[in-house]
Amino acid sequence: MIIKRPKPKQYAPKNAKNVFKGLIFDVYHWKQKLYDGSFTTFERIRRKDTAQVIPVTEDNKIILLLQKQPGFKSPIYGVAGGQINPGESPLEAAKRELLEETGHKAEKMDLWFSSQPHVRMDWASYTFIARGSKKISGLKLDPGEKIKLKYVSFEEFIKIVFTENFYDREITLQLLKEGLDWKTCLKGLTKAGKKLGLTK
Repeated sequence: MIIKRPKPKQYAPKNAKNVFKGLIFDVYHWKQKLYDGSFTTFERIRRKDTAQVIPVTEDNKIILLLQKQPGFKSPIYGVAGGQINPGESPLEAAKRELLEETGHKAEKMDLWFSSQPHVRMDWASYTFIARGSKKISGLKLDPGEKIKLKYVSFEEFIKIVFTENFYDREITLQLLKEGLDWKTCLKGLTKAGKKLGLTK
């Protein structure tokens, strides 16, 4: 499976200087010429790419992760996933994360979508559907993870994805893009606008 990396929405020039190198995030600065001829410092963040997986069992149950992590006030829902290691392809990372965080192996892995979720950050995220997922081992979690697996129907999955404690927002946005036409979106936004006093 050949997977092209999605292009960032804003490029940092080749002369951009790495002013901070973190465990996950790197920060770059460069002098940018503005439309009036003056210059200012632009900033851009780069982070390691990630792969995430939505496992679907043979009886069409979707596996979600209800997890606790240090720094989170309450448990959050999400899908299996994590950073792509050096030398790994997105598909290899997805298979590894699926096994580590759910103990499952899939009969077939399909790329659902890939994206650059943020404008000012160079970060590619790949989302896979793991079909025919079967449990073959226990979970192999990092010390900073506590995970419970939740087997839900598609309807339950949709309800959870649109709650505040669902972590993987790019999935929520993709479902909106694929499932709603602009008229339906406009109707919902008009209702929200009335609450805010922006529409009548």
